[in-house]
Amino acid sequence: MPDKINARRFPRSKPFEFLVLLIVAVVVAAGVRTFLVQTFYIPSGSMENTLLLNDKVLVNKAVYRFRDPARGEIVVFEPPVGWGIGPSEQEYIKRVIGIGGDRVVCCDADKRITVNGHALAEDYLFPGDAPSDEEFDVTVPAGRMFMMGDHRSDSADSRAHMDSDQGTIPVDRVAGRAFAIYWPSSRWRSLSVPSTFDAIP
Repeated sequence: MPDKINARRFPRSKPFEFLVLLIVAVVVAAGVRTFLVQTFYIPSGSMENTLLLNDKVLVNKAVYRFRDPARGEIVVFEPPVGWGIGPSEQEYIKRVIGIGGDRVVCCDADKRITVNGHALAEDYLFPGDAPSDEEFDVTVPAGRMFMMGDHRSDSADSRAHMDSDQGTIPVDRVAGRAFAIYWPSSRWRSLSVPSTFDAIP
């Protein structure tokens, strides 16, 4: 008959259990923040009225591990050297207008921005703003993107940096896609891609 094993049980205090749970929670939260989802607050009015000053958004940091950003998505990115960021603004948040190979032009006869000849119906622009007060004709290099804020008259976006790679930014500087506003709670909503981008050839 096999010997019985006498397992000694060591009592655990509630403070000890709480400490273990707290450490596990911190590790899990840190992992989620680093690899999956992060929160960002909006530091300027450059994306009004889609995003308002001090809105807080959820950013998917994993999606671009599997694909590149798509036209119309709102992304958080580290600006290239020379974009002149201030000390309190480490990342930018803008809308992707053109991706590698696209020709982005301002403007057609009706003052609309076109991408590969398709005129954008930009109903998300800040009320009263023109699609752009500056004319441009950019063919986006492979692996780069042309970015614009929705508040065009108050956005230092690709148009302000045309002297450097035609204002485009590398895809690998993108931190993630903003997919929802979560605070204030009265403004909770998802951030979907406007349908005007669906028809771009």
